[in-house]
Amino acid sequence: MLVEPTRANAKRLGRALTDFGFPTLAREQEAFASPDRMASLGVKPLRIDIMTSISGVSFRQAWSGRLTTRLGGHDVGVLGEKALRANKLASGRPKDIADLALLDEGRPRR
Repeated sequence: MLVEPTRANAKRLGRALTDFGFPTLAREQEAFASPDRMASLGVKPLRIDIMTSISGVSFRQAWSGRLTTRLGGHDVGVLGEKALRANKLASGRPKDIADLALLDEGRPRR
């Protein structure tokens, strides 16, 4: 989950973390008002990562290019293809480069 690093969002996130049973992390809410912060809740495969920035994409770019989908009966914003590609390219991990190749395979040929 990508959160814009503002004080207002950090406060909202703190309330949500308390509501979801993470009061200790909620007390650290001010950290989420700064870029390059991350917290992981749970363990794989049921883990949620909360991040205040991602590689290669500003929050504004991610937000403006987002797609909306339904998940568990809720509308959820996800990275659009342009931001997803920029993020995977910027991270440069072998898995992300492989993901880009798979995305290219799925594109119709012109």
